[in-house]
Amino acid sequence: MIKKFEPVIQGVLSLTELWVPKLLGLSHNIITNRRNSQNRTIRQILGHMVDSASNNTHRIVHLQYQESPLRFPNYATHGNNDRWIAIQNYQHED
Repeated sequence: MIKKFEPVIQGVLSLTELWVPKLLGLSHNIITNRRNSQNRTIRQILGHMVDSASNNTHRIVHLQYQESPLRFPNYATHGNNDRWIAIQNYQHED
């Protein structure tokens, strides 16, 4: 069973090897200036992606034990994304 996931694991490792140096090489000015239509910086976007990955992992684990129809909280409503970004203070993280 684990062998089945080997190509996925290798793909993730390859992407990590490719992108970590690029992200670490970005200047402070680039990662801290607001860039997108939601007025978020690269730091805030990356932090939000980490939160999303964590929440999606939680969903996948619980998916195995939920009855149908599946119901998951909608984290994007009521401004939760913006609140979480502010609470985590991604803008001031390395």
